[in-house]
Amino acid sequence: MKIAYQGIEGSYSESCAKNVYPESKTISCKTFDDVFKKASEDEEVIAIIPESNRSTGNIGVEYLIFKYRLNIYNEKFYPINHHLLSLPGSKIQDIRNVYSHAQGLSQCSNFINKNNFIENVRADTAGSAKYISESKKKGEAAIASKESAKIYNLDILASGIQDEKINVTRFLFMGKKVMQPEMKNEKYITSFLFKLKSKPAALYSALSGFAIQGVNLTKLQSYPEKNSFSSYFFLCDLDGHIEDGKVQKSLEELGLHCEDFHVLGVFISDKFRDK
Repeated sequence: MKIAYQGIEGSYSESCAKNVYPESKTISCKTFDDVFKKASEDEEVIAIIPESNRSTGNIGVEYLIFKYRLNIYNEKFYPINHHLLSLPGSKIQDIRNVYSHAQGLSQCSNFINKNNFIENVRADTAGSAKYISESKKKGEAAIASKESAKIYNLDILASGIQDEKINVTRFLFMGKKVMQPEMKNEKYITSFLFKLKSKPAALYSALSGFAIQGVNLTKLQSYPEKNSFSSYFFLCDLDGHIEDGKVQKSLEELGLHCEDFHVLGVFISDKFRDK
């Protein structure tokens, strides 16, 4: 199995991919768009995408989900433990500049402010660690994973520096092939996107079927269509399998109010949701 991820060796996306699929071959990509593109062009490639974080919210990949419409195979809530990494022999009191992905910096804001570090945003966490290793500049550090410290020969000056000790990111595994699990005695998530017809109270009318059928929506987010602030797409997750009668009736009702509707996937709910 080949899994495409954004970043370089040592990134949290790669670590999550290896955790779920230990025997997989990982493919490094420069951008999230590159990840989606590889999976859309090759049925043998699965994309792993960080979709949202428990403390800082959405990662910002929804527009790519709309653009490529890959099928979601499963989700994984993966713990993100941040570490302060620097050149061997460095001391935390010597650090002035800290580098990481915007999400990494945001998730460690209390630690950064406490130490009066200067934030520097880079494309990814592991890339920041590699930069520190290659630049050889004293007084600089990266916020990244423990794996990155090993790979790029850096010292860990502080561990678990994220604001929320239980810091979890939801990752989605997506691909070109359309597959869904057979409905059994499991908890499922059905994910889909839709665009409503232009008429008064369209959203209220479209969602009424879920309330009538007693179907729980766990995610509902709106995003403007490209080059528009008057036309919106909605990204939605619900509890249940698409073959369940109540879910089917709810989606049929929704479809009456839509000019675009697309099922992104049906997959088993991660056990983390039960915590």
